[in-house]
Parts: sequence; structure tokens; C-alpha cells
Amino acid sequence: MPLTNLWLSDPMPAHQLPRPRLEERILNLLSSQNMCVLATAGPEGPLATPVRYYSLDFAVMFTAAPRSPKMRNMAADPRASVGIFAPLVGLASSRGAQLFGEARVLPPGDPDHGHYWDAFRWENEHAERGRSVAEPPSDTLVVIEPNRIVYTEHWLRREGFAARQFWKRLPAGKPSQETAD
Repeated sequence: MPLTNLWLSDPMPAHQLPRPRLEERILNLLSSQNMCVLATAGPEGPLATPVRYYSLDFAVMFTAAPRSPKMRNMAADPRASVGIFAPLVGLASSRGAQLFGEARVLPPGDPDHGHYWDAFRWENEHAERGRSVAEPPSDTLVVIEPNRIVYTEHWLRREGFAARQFWKRLPAGKPSQETAD
């Protein structure tokens, strides 16, 4: 039986991408998709919710009804995980990320609300609901700035890199030790 992608056969490469290349791939994924699965935990156990999101750098953001189960869960425990993936045809095109961080609920008036809101494309939702796009909403925004990301892309194996890559947020003020190649 012929192999369609010889580079997918074993052995699996173990090399990690240089940080700038990994960040570029993660940002590409975040900006080219708009649906994620948000995982939270609450008194009734885990909850995985499909959510339409927007991104700003590595942060993902969305709005939610104040009394929704996901909002109740995040109020009780702000730890959250977000799964984002690109549609795939087979293993060779498998590409996705798991983001881990804490959800921040930013009501209008919060000092950080405007920073994120400027990147939120609220006009799309207003048009869908038949609302005027001349009047910006004042919705509460949920933002997850990840502390770590597990990025998976099997196409990286073609270049001798591991399919699973690991990213961690650098401490504030610490420059990356790696440079772009």
C-alpha cells in the first residue's frame, strides 16, 4: 500500500521550533479561525462550550450571557482551557492549539475593557441580530490571556520538528532569548 505522506512515518522528530517561528504559527492559527471550545469547571463538573471568539495577540475574547453556565463556572474558578483547531482532511493537515490561562471578565468601565474591545468585531454580531452598527454595544467581555499553549501541527514533521510544540508566557520585561532565523 503506498504511503501518501512518507514524512508521517516513524520516527517522530523531537526538535522544538525557535520561539519566534512558533509564535508566528500560533498567531496565524488564532487569527485564521473564529470558533473555539471553552473548557471550564463548575459544581456539576467540566463544561465544554463552543464559542465564537476574536483574538488580540495571544488573547482570545468573547461575550457571554451573564447567567450562562460558563460564566457561573468562571466566576467560581477562573481557570480555563481553550481548544482551537483548523478544519482538517487527514493527519497531515492536523493543526490546533490548547490555551491555558485564567478568564477575566471585563465589564464596561474596566480599565482594560477598551484595549480588548477595540479588537472585538462587534459589528458582525450586530448585523446578524439586526441591530444598528452605528451604536457600539457596552457588553461585558471575557478575555483569556494564556500562560501556556500546546500547539500541534503535523506538517512541522516535514521540516524535522516535533508535531507538538510548547509555548509559555515570558515573565514581564524578559526579552526572548531566541531570535528569528
